[in-house]
Amino acid sequence: MRYLALTLFFVTFSLNAFADADADKYPESELYSKPIEVVPGVWSAIGATQPPTYENAGHNNNLSFIISDDGVLVVNAGASYLLAKALHDEIKKITDQPVRYVVLENGQGHAMLGSLYWQQQGAKIIAHDDAIAEIEKRGLIELEGMMGYNRDRGLETTLAMPDVSFSETMEIQLGDIEIQLIHFGEAHSEGDISVYLPEKDLIIAGDMAFHQRMLPVFPETKTLEWVETFDLFVATGAKHVIPGHGEPTDMETVTRETKGYLLYLQGEVAKLLEEDEGLDAAYNIDQSAYRYLDTFDELAKKNAGRIYQEMELESF
Repeated sequence: MRYLALTLFFVTFSLNAFADADADKYPESELYSKPIEVVPGVWSAIGATQPPTYENAGHNNNLSFIISDDGVLVVNAGASYLLAKALHDEIKKITDQPVRYVVLENGQGHAMLGSLYWQQQGAKIIAHDDAIAEIEKRGLIELEGMMGYNRDRGLETTLAMPDVSFSETMEIQLGDIEIQLIHFGEAHSEGDISVYLPEKDLIIAGDMAFHQRMLPVFPETKTLEWVETFDLFVATGAKHVIPGHGEPTDMETVTRETKGYLLYLQGEVAKLLEEDEGLDAAYNIDQSAYRYLDTFDELAKKNAGRIYQEMELESF
């Protein structure tokens, strides 16, 4: 009986710990967590490192903002109209400066579906050319998907297109702060950009860099190019990194969990291709060294399969 009681205790403890890890950290807001100041003047509301759900209101990426003496720049519009409004409510608690720009890290739903709210506040939405093309192509699909899990929390959300585009880099002088929007090249998804603040030694990476959650490889992800463009990202030398998902960290950490992980999978797939092994073998690649990353169970096998297909195509 004593053994059974101890077993039940540890099972209950483990389940509670898992629930706590994914629990809403800011239940009074649509935001998953309250914004934190990463360096003076740069804040981020860190999203859940799990897939988007009704419980986290689709806030499973980082929503950041930069406050200057002449306005605010927001990075990511949020997954819905109400989530965008919730972020703005937090900004207004910190500053009375207007939000002048909202930069989309790519064309994914949680980066862009809140755009209409910001446009109604007078902000200009900025995105890379390829991200805009992605929104034109898949925007309504992303909207439908968000409404599917978010239901009433997606109310008032309507697809809105960006106001300003660029192809490689764009510089913004926001009051006393120099801001560089940089497209390093092909990587995680179409039109990925990072926001670099050289004077603050900080880069808001977007989906160029991951660490606490496993990076996802989509059918359109170009991992062979990603490991190369990642070197350009590292070359900025930024000390502080706000990734697309997960807590602020440093360049060494995101390098290990992003480029390191991609190189490991690519190396294992190369062995399979050399031995003329098929796609099924890729799904069985041992990724246990990365099991500590959130979304491991959802993504590990998919990632291996997609990298196999990418490298197999390259080999022809």
